[in-house]
Amino acid sequence: MSTAARPDEETVVHSRTAVVASSVGLHARPAAVFAKAAAAAGVPVTLAVAGRDPIDARSVLQVMTLGVEHGQEVTLSAEGDDAPAVLADLAGLLESDLDA
Repeated sequence: MSTAARPDEETVVHSRTAVVASSVGLHARPAAVFAKAAAAAGVPVTLAVAGRDPIDARSVLQVMTLGVEHGQEVTLSAEGDDAPAVLADLAGLLESDLDA
């Protein structure tokens, strides 16, 4: 996990990487399970893959449009005091079998 403060603000952005374990990547069902968990997290969370802009992790459609495949690394980011715990939970979810 990494943490960075923006130079113009006091806000701290927390980030964490995860490797997607779902055999179909973040397609329909796994994307829906992940987006639902992100929406319930209580803090805005973004999801990104290398070379693309971050998306709102609470949106199933945006998660699916990333085209994340099995074994691909993603980066989760969030702000706030609860962010480290939220990111740990969401990373754990991505690294689990969401196909079951």
